[in-house]
Amino acid sequence: MTKSIKILDNDYKQWVKELALRYRNSQIKASVKVNQELLRYYWELGKDISDKQADNKYGGKFYATLSMDLRHEMLDVEGLSETNIRYAKRFYNLYSQLITILPQLVEESRSLNLPQVFKQLNENGNNSNKPLMVEQNSELFELIKERIFSVPWGHHRYIIDKCSNFPQKAFFYLNQVLQNGWSRAMLLNFLDTNMYERQGNAQSNFSKSLPDTMSDLAQEITKDPYNFAFTGLTKPYNERLLKDTMLNNITSFLTELGTGFAYVGKEYRLQIGENENFIDLLFYNLTLSCYVIIEVKIGKFTFGDIGQLGGYVVACNHMLRKEGRDNPSIGLLICKEKDKIQAQYALESSSQPIAISEFELEKFYPEKVEGTIPTIAEIEIMLNENTKESNK
Repeated sequence: MTKSIKILDNDYKQWVKELALRYRNSQIKASVKVNQELLRYYWELGKDISDKQADNKYGGKFYATLSMDLRHEMLDVEGLSETNIRYAKRFYNLYSQLITILPQLVEESRSLNLPQVFKQLNENGNNSNKPLMVEQNSELFELIKERIFSVPWGHHRYIIDKCSNFPQKAFFYLNQVLQNGWSRAMLLNFLDTNMYERQGNAQSNFSKSLPDTMSDLAQEITKDPYNFAFTGLTKPYNERLLKDTMLNNITSFLTELGTGFAYVGKEYRLQIGENENFIDLLFYNLTLSCYVIIEVKIGKFTFGDIGQLGGYVVACNHMLRKEGRDNPSIGLLICKEKDKIQAQYALESSSQPIAISEFELEKFYPEKVEGTIPTIAEIEIMLNENTKESNK
């Protein structure tokens, strides 16, 4: 057996590290490639089953039989269980709908911002029973498939279960996985919190207060309502406790806010003239290249909230925003409750870009303060007092 020698040369040590890193990167690339090829196989398998209507043609035992026959033909191949084959058909049927619901005009779009395309499609409406076809060899079609095949199969199964008949919703979550690197647990969490339905839903005046190139993107970073269940708050709380708890769970808070938010500070001090002011929460959004001022109110929205927040937005533009680097600052008011008509009037009254959203804590807990329902100890005290009264 040949003995190894210890090489002390620094260049050699660095080279070994580079070789190890190169190998790990090649493993990751190989894993991604294997996943893509597997998904292409599932896609074609699902397409065959749908085109041939094989499950109808061959009866109720078709999936179990096909699984057994395929595994007999390919003894060393995994992933051909009856369950996976059923998912393969659902996989193809779900995402193939994307190819027929997009309008022809998006073929001319070079940005290929698919989530925005879907948003425009929803706004314009597509009530026709005749599908709007996209060519099978189009750039858009290939991009759709490329993204679909870049997400792990386990993630797809969660998405299929939750978005079975909603291809646009499925594609939204698929893009979130790709952009944010969500684990399956993270994906399941956001599926359960209806993130798709909440995304971009805040009431705002962005369309009239921001440049066209920024207003749509600004709207997309909002949610309504925000889900603050991660705070674990179920008892009475004030604004300071809520904000402290959010920041103690900063990773969860940033994840709920969405992509691109960088935390700047809490109760951020602004010296405006002779007055000292404090912003609840200050963030910088890297996607929009602007400051985002967040005010949190545990009560119901009032007209006065807009005036305060608008003043902070103006102050940040004067004191923090760097011309040529930063876009106009925006304000986000997150309150426990709002009247939509009152909120709309307030937004129309302000020239500053502001959005208003509500927040929710854990939905499973009733909105009652501690003490509304007596505890067992309190019941026992009342019973003892009643007993004493009756014995007098």
